[in-house]
Parts: sequence; C-alpha cells; structure tokens
Amino acid sequence: MKGFQAEGSYKTGRDWQVFKIQFAAENADEAREKALSTLGSRHKVKRWEIKFDSLEEIPDDQITSLMVNYMVKGE
Repeated sequence: MKGFQAEGSYKTGRDWQVFKIQFAAENADEAREKALSTLGSRHKVKRWEIKFDSLEEIPDDQITSLMVNYMVKGE
C-alpha cells in the first residue's frame, strides 16, 4: 500500500468547502475512488459535486493520518 493525499473542494449549497484528506491505496485510481466514496458518505454530496485540485502519492514521512500510517507502514 501507498499513501495518497487528495486536495480539492465539494459543493455545500452555494459555497464550496475545501478539503485535504489522506488515504492508503494501491494506486491513484483506487485512492480517487476512496475519496469520492468517503466524502459522499460523510457529507452527503454527489460525485459530480466533488472537484479535485490534486491527487498525488506522498512519501511515508509526510503521512499525518494515524490510520493511513498504520496501513502503509504497519506501525
């Protein structure tokens, strides 16, 4: 598994809410799918209401999420 960080925004009424979230995934496509699924579930937004500014793999030392750190490094 690798660590990925997604940045972007999703629509909330008239405004756009900015987000930055980290995931553990095998590749960028899987990380994008997890981001869409998680944001849609947590914030009740449709997939077309989510816009990504960046989705990139991050080095192990830049992972801040404890769950992602555990899944990537096993620590």
